[in-house]
Amino acid sequence: MARVVVMGAGLGGVACAYEMKKKLGKAHEVTMVGSSAFFEFTPSNPWMMVGWRTAPQTRVDLAQPLADKDIRWVPKMVDAIDAPGSTLKLADGSTLAYDYLVISTGPKLAFEEVPGLGPKGHTQSVCTHQHALAAWDRYQEFVKDPGPIVVGAAQGASCFGPAYETAMILDTDLRRRKIRDRVPMTYITAEPYIGHMGLGGVGDSKGLMESVLRQRHINWICNAKVVGVEDGVMTVAEHAEDGSVKKEHKLPFKYSMVIPAFKGVDAVAAVPELCNPRGFVLIDEHQRSKKYPNIYSAGVCVAIPPVEVTPVPTGAPKTGYMIESMVSAICENVAADIAGTPAQARGTWNAICLADFGDTGAAFVALPQIPPRNVTWAKQGKWVHVAKVAFEKYFLRKVKTGSVAPLYEKYV
Repeated sequence: MARVVVMGAGLGGVACAYEMKKKLGKAHEVTMVGSSAFFEFTPSNPWMMVGWRTAPQTRVDLAQPLADKDIRWVPKMVDAIDAPGSTLKLADGSTLAYDYLVISTGPKLAFEEVPGLGPKGHTQSVCTHQHALAAWDRYQEFVKDPGPIVVGAAQGASCFGPAYETAMILDTDLRRRKIRDRVPMTYITAEPYIGHMGLGGVGDSKGLMESVLRQRHINWICNAKVVGVEDGVMTVAEHAEDGSVKKEHKLPFKYSMVIPAFKGVDAVAAVPELCNPRGFVLIDEHQRSKKYPNIYSAGVCVAIPPVEVTPVPTGAPKTGYMIESMVSAICENVAADIAGTPAQARGTWNAICLADFGDTGAAFVALPQIPPRNVTWAKQGKWVHVAKVAFEKYFLRKVKTGSVAPLYEKYV
């Protein structure tokens, strides 16, 4: 009997556990380890920030769905990975042995790299449910006494979609409250141009997104590096194409949300020769560790080089569609290894993104994610907002019922 442990209970981890169990059957054991009792649908966080969703509406208690699929559930933090010994050390001091480990932990949020950034500083976050709920608490105070807003993505960020969504959703909500005219808004980003998104652009995403920002009266600063944040003031250095500082901005704000750079979580980053210097897992074309052949990885925690060199560092995003293709490849390759055959499956690494703007939205398709591409497509319309709401309900229902991956591919 092979023991497969999936580390991480987010999009990639849950999809992997379900698909792995279906593929391996009763003859092998699948265990999922997560730091929370719940699966949390992260794409809903910008809606939670303005009170359009509550936490119970966007999460699933995993105990029963996993039990129904005969998947062992361990809701505990992992303190350390003994890769040579194929063992996890859990926060309560217990250990968990594995024959195969799938790392799908998501990122560590590197707020500490910018003084004053993050919920422990002076800006909000939509990266986790807890952060989004704290942002909602702060937003309720803000609307009583509105003022300038600064939204964006800091240097090294690789997840730009939620930053754009936050800016547009805030704009939509403020207009509904009839106080938008009292709120100057600025979008700051490490991207070299609006609509770059860490992908080198998708079709005419530059023109599309600039038009949306202009129409919503949102100013922007590109090639922006956040120098530091104080209470009510953000210092941003705008860089030129050669990387030199072009201008320094002092941006006043009463409310701010900034996506930080990502790193690998501590337990993963600490494993010798498993990760790059940022703590992301180094993998081969089959999603397998280059150092430890019984360790696989999928999702945001995987090392992917930037699409291109930019004046201010940006990372490459890992979208849900791409993550689930990684998961499917891992399940195929683990099954092959158990059967004694070579790994052959590879993730497609395509990007499909639905960006909600509160009352409309934009859809982007990049096949493959890294150019040159076979398909490049971007469209805007109210149908995107409707589709994202429908997808949220669809995905949560699939998690509750224990349906296997690829959930994104079935929907798209």
